[in-house]
Amino acid sequence: MFSVFVPAEFSLKKAVAVDLAALPENAVWIDLVKPTAEEDKAVERLAGIVVPTREDMQEIEISSRLYIENGARYMTAMLMCHSDTDMPRTTAVTFILAGHRLVTVRYDTPKPFPLVENKLARSCSPSISGEMVLMELLDAVIDRCADILERCGADVDQVSHDIFEPVSQRHGHAKLYSQILIEIGRKGDLVSKIRESLVSIGRVVTFMSAVMEGVKWSKDMREQLKTMQRDVGSLTDHASYLSSKITFTLDAMLGVVNLEQNNIIKLFSVMAVVLMPPTLIASIYGMNFRKMPELEWAHGYPMALIMMLAAAILPYLLFRWKKWL
Repeated sequence: MFSVFVPAEFSLKKAVAVDLAALPENAVWIDLVKPTAEEDKAVERLAGIVVPTREDMQEIEISSRLYIENGARYMTAMLMCHSDTDMPRTTAVTFILAGHRLVTVRYDTPKPFPLVENKLARSCSPSISGEMVLMELLDAVIDRCADILERCGADVDQVSHDIFEPVSQRHGHAKLYSQILIEIGRKGDLVSKIRESLVSIGRVVTFMSAVMEGVKWSKDMREQLKTMQRDVGSLTDHASYLSSKITFTLDAMLGVVNLEQNNIIKLFSVMAVVLMPPTLIASIYGMNFRKMPELEWAHGYPMALIMMLAAAILPYLLFRWKKWL
């Protein structure tokens, strides 16, 4: 499946499932989505490039992700997908600039792609080129990463509030620590994926800055590229800050859980100490020896109860006086 975008008078017209033998020569953006072998060959004939396979796109070496071949510039970046769900993931997307035509190869649907498609379909310059489409895509990807980081930061702040809420507000309801730990883990995983995406995008932008020296790009595009570099750098720093904050939040959550567990163990220990003297008294008078002085005493039973009650109250009062409770 692929989409071909051809510049019209003031907009881009989208043609889906175009006849492979009739690809328009003036196409500025060919978007390959899970392409078949026939679609790969048709695009290769039109653009004069070699479309990388999915295995090639998964390579992690810089030389396999950013390179120039037969005049075409190949750039592969990891973009976020399904970030609004509980299972976010990254997907490899390859951008190929051949002449003034852009070819994108992907096996998923990152949100910036439909956003840019709709934007260009509504309004675009008749002189649009593949480089301009690529800049729009990268700008949308960076904006999307910024939005995800903002939302993730707000969620982490809410989790921190739930952890460090006043002690007076904790009484009367059970804190679901397991859910908080799961939420912290999800946010940590999301931030790590965003940071991975930002690093790959930063490499693409740096690569474009290096290879554009021999390309006649407009001053506005050069300034936009510099702005992208600054934005990617600041967002990467913010992602690192969020990662550190999530680590601190996780440590704090584990500390709170340990404190709660220690309080429970302390309560059981106090109960054991309080009940130990009465148990000792009851054990003494529960022995079945023939001669025990108090066995024949009329007030022996109430006296034993009073002694057991006093033996339980005295340790409790001592603990309260020592402020151990």
